[in-house]
Order: sequence, then C-alpha cells, then structure tokens
Amino acid sequence: MFPFLELEIFKLIGNCADKLHTDAYVIGGYVRDFILKRPCKDIDIVCIGPGIELAELVHKSLPQTATICIFKNFGTAQIKFEDLEIEFVGARKESYDRNSRKPFVENGTLEDDQNRRDFTINALAIGLSKSNYGTLIDPFNGLNHLEQKLIKTPLDADITYSDDPLRMMRAIRFACQLNFEIEKNNSLNAIIKNKNRINIVSKERIADELNKIILSPKPSVGFKLLFDTGLLHLIFLDMVKLQGTETINGLSHKDNFYHTLEVLDNTAIQSNNLWLRWAAILHDIAKPDTKRFEPGHGFTFHGHEDKGARMVPKIFASLKLPLNDKMKYVQKLVLLHLRPIVLAKTEVTDSAVRRLLFEAGNDIDDLMILCESDITTKNPNKIKRYLHNFAIVKQKLIEIEEKDRIRNWQPPISGNEIMSLYNLKPSLTVGILKNALKDAILDGKIENNYDHAKSFLDDLFKSISHN
Repeated sequence: MFPFLELEIFKLIGNCADKLHTDAYVIGGYVRDFILKRPCKDIDIVCIGPGIELAELVHKSLPQTATICIFKNFGTAQIKFEDLEIEFVGARKESYDRNSRKPFVENGTLEDDQNRRDFTINALAIGLSKSNYGTLIDPFNGLNHLEQKLIKTPLDADITYSDDPLRMMRAIRFACQLNFEIEKNNSLNAIIKNKNRINIVSKERIADELNKIILSPKPSVGFKLLFDTGLLHLIFLDMVKLQGTETINGLSHKDNFYHTLEVLDNTAIQSNNLWLRWAAILHDIAKPDTKRFEPGHGFTFHGHEDKGARMVPKIFASLKLPLNDKMKYVQKLVLLHLRPIVLAKTEVTDSAVRRLLFEAGNDIDDLMILCESDITTKNPNKIKRYLHNFAIVKQKLIEIEEKDRIRNWQPPISGNEIMSLYNLKPSLTVGILKNALKDAILDGKIENNYDHAKSFLDDLFKSISHN
C-alpha cells in the first residue's frame, strides 16, 4: 500500500467512483514523484467513464472552499482544494493526423489510456475503487525504469514522438529535471530521427518546455541533449552559432557555447530566477557577429555586450517570450555584464561604482551573480584573483550605496525644473544641462544635493549663454 493513499482525498475519490459504478485511478506524475520522493501537488485522476461526472460528485463532497472548473470541449475538469490541483479525465484512446499534434480522441480503457502516455514512468496507475484500492498497474515496467533512472516511451518511440513532437522536448526536460538518461537505442535515436517534426509545435509550447529545462538543477544537461539531437538547431539557432572554436597563427578562442552552459549552471547554483538564467544564456550571444582576429593579439569580440543587448528583443519575440519588463531586465544584464568584470581588473574608483549602481539599479545584485558565474577559467590563480577583486567591488558597492543612495537615483533637479529655472523650452540645451549634472554627481565632482546641483547648473548655464 502506498502511504499517500491514507489521505482522505483519495478515499473520497474512490468512494465517489464506486457510487458511479466506475473505476478510478491516480496516474502519471503524482505516482512518479511520490516514488522518487519529490514534492507534488498536481494529481491526475483517470476514470473508466465520464471524468467530468466524477469530478462533480467529488466536488459536492468536499468543503465549500474547494473550487471546480469544467472544460467540456476537452472532457476534463479541475478541482482546487487546499494546496492540491486535481485533474479528472475519462480514459481515452488517441490517434493523430500527421500535420497536427492535436489528437482525435475517443473513449477507451485504462490500457488505452496508459498506451497514450509519453513515458513509461508516467504511465504508472494506482487503483482507487474499492475492488482495486492500492493496486499498482504497471504494464510497461515503469517502476524498474524509475529505479534505473531511464526515460523510455511505452510504445514505439518513432510513433510516440511523431504523433506529438513536444514529447521530444519533454523527454529532455525529464532527463534534466530528474537526472535520468534517455534510453539510447530507441528513444534517443528516435528524437534525432524525428527532430524536424518539432516544426508543427507552437512556439509558445516549445518556450514553456525550454523554460522548464532552464529552471532545472543543472540546465546544461538539457541544452547538451537539445544540441546533440539537433532540436536546438531548429528552435534556437542563435545559441547554436556560439558552438565551435577557431585557430589562426596558433591563437584560438574558447568554445562560447560550452562556456555559456558553464555560466548558466553557475548561475543556477546561486539563483532560481528564470530571467537571470536567460541573461546567462544570452550574455555572449553576439560573439559570433562581433568576432574579429587581430594579428599578434588574437580573437576579439569588441562590443558584443552592446550588440547582444540589441539582439535580446528579437530573440524574445522569435521564441515567444514576454516582451515586457522581463525582457528589459535581461537586456540590461546583457548590456552591463562586462562592467563589474572590468572593475575587478582595475582600481575600483568611487565614480565607476556610482555609475554601475546608477545603471543597474535594483538589479545590481543579480548582475554581480551573473558576473561571478562568468568566471569559468580553469586557472586557480586567476579564479582566486578575480574573486578577491569581486569582493572589493562588492564592498565598494555597499559603501557607495550607503553614502550616496545611487540605486534608482534621480538627480535633485529634474529636466522640467531646469526649463523653469532658466526659462527654456525643450531643447538640446536642456539635455546638455541635465546630463552634465548627472555626470558631475556620479563622478563625485559635486555632492548629491539640491544646493550643490543648483550652483553647478547656474555656472554651467552662464558659461553656455556666454558662448
């Protein structure tokens, strides 16, 4: 008997199924995650008959705090109760048209329903009716595959992936999330064979799976599988272009694809922020376009941070990622990712730190995580030196912020007030005065207060007027 079956919710579902003279099963991810000792609050219930009818009866038997949503077009229903989300569906049989991943659905048996599952580890079912309560139905050896840490399709992998190509990315996502291997002879080879079928999947669904891979404990595992199977070439070609090295006159550059994966993994160790991880993925995305060879010096990538930042909106649009503040956050970090590294290589001046704080604002801590993650050298002396200098930069950031409050700072005299003070209309002169004031405060030439700012502007305006 599985311990979770002692929960009242499962007994209630079983009792309701008995009242309807049907069989009900808990199936898929909840069973898998329980066996793997992973937390899971999403419960999938399949019954031999109308799933909506069972859901409605269960809902009536729950406290009033429980809510139900019915999706008649799909023949499903969802109950939210306490911290659980319970999906109900009738057992079904599916068939597919070659040009769509939307199946033709008809009522089926439990066997039919398990046959349509993506992987053997997701086809495990446990009976909830009185006649079979607690009985594990495992027709594809999924329990052993959990022990072997193996991702394998229940039926022919070619058919499974061709029918619903998103399953190829789900296979890679589960391998990445669970630290499993994809069974090579059939499942992995079938992904390579069917990779072009991913083109019939909507970009929104692909982005959803890609984000889940990025949020896994070690996302590089997923990206290496995406690259090796050829899927990455079809869904994110800009990232593929980072791969490879070149040597001229004995001088080479590192493989920026695998460097990016190291940076991504380093970032993942320190933060669960999806968009910070996206910044790690995109921080060097413009290196292929900015690569130059300078004789006697080697390869350079001058301006890759600026071009990379300009590429971010287009990449987000093509991948159907949000074009909102999340995108702007990633764009900002890509643009600024070299700044702390440059500071760490040189003497850390107050003015340089002020400018970094001003431009990064509240994202300064995330920027520092990204920059530390960007240290992938294998030279222990370089690592020690970089980390020591980063510690100095961090301390300076704290000191300057406490003293000058630069984070999200605005000059003490705004552009509108400048126009009022000097009887100006919107013009180049207003911009000159405003930028000069900002630079004077950030460079430490004047104190960050109204009186010093006013005095500085008065002198500068007189000088401009006389000229």
